[in-house]
Amino acid sequence: MAHTFEELVEKQRAADQAHATVQALRDHDDPPAYETAWQAWRDLAQDVQAAITQHAKEQSTMRAGVELDVKKAVRHTE
Repeated sequence: MAHTFEELVEKQRAADQAHATVQALRDHDDPPAYETAWQAWRDLAQDVQAAITQHAKEQSTMRAGVELDVKKAVRHTE
């Protein structure tokens, strides 16, 4: 499935939000909640990485450049 650049940015935002949840739960004494959050973050991060790879192949561009552009776009709007 083809992904637009905007979709990649949204996927990265979701992964970043999931990571923030993991960080927030790190110091709490709730291992099941932490594990659930960690799994969600891992799945979202894998999804965004796969989408970036696919997008780069479809656009015949370097994967690292696409990833950098996505992360810049996410940070710029925050």
